Amino acid sequence: MDKRRIARSATGAAVTALALGALQGASAAGADGETKEGGGAPAALEPAKVCIGTQPEGRLPSWGPKGSRPDDTPLYRVLAYIDRMGKAHPGIFTGFSVDDANGAANVYRVPGKEAEKFDADICGAAEKGVTVRLYDTEVTETELKELVDRIGGDMDRWKGTFMIWTVGMNAHSVVMGVSDPEKAEPVLREAYGEETMRHIKIERSGQPTLL
Repeated sequence: MDKRRIARSATGAAVTALALGALQGASAAGADGETKEGGGAPAALEPAKVCIGTQPEGRLPSWGPKGSRPDDTPLYRVLAYIDRMGKAHPGIFTGFSVDDANGAANVYRVPGKEAEKFDADICGAAEKGVTVRLYDTEVTETELKELVDRIGGDMDRWKGTFMIWTVGMNAHSVVMGVSDPEKAEPVLREAYGEETMRHIKIERSGQPTLL
């Protein structure tokens, strides 16, 4: 049985991999550390804007039952709002990640007039004490999903030179797990072009196995 699968990420999802048909990995939000990685991270490592919520606690609806943790907490209620706003702005939204340790949400979107309203809506809705960091990107979540589909169709294309074992999304780029990054990088750069490779992070990966 072929153990390689394409990871279909949800809004703002961290990198996931499907092995033997079972979803393995993070769910709605990734670690803050991903904002500091190269190979697809936004050009500016510093956020374009930072705001701190001022709205009363409990103002926003939660992802889960009242009182549940972490779904019904100020930070995760803000994340749920960001998720809804992202779906309403597919032309600029890239994704989001969570920094639990610092009570912060990292939001990635394409700058411009629409983003100014998007930013204002999120900052205006954020509950008291929640930090929202807004990062500039050059690609939308829709475009990243299309790139995941394109790479998924090429998973056997370079068999014999290197193997693509996983492909998925983090909050702002596509992440590929390959058997030999040194061999893969120049081949993929030639196949996809410099502009596309700006949004791809290549990592070394072994063949996925069932946990």
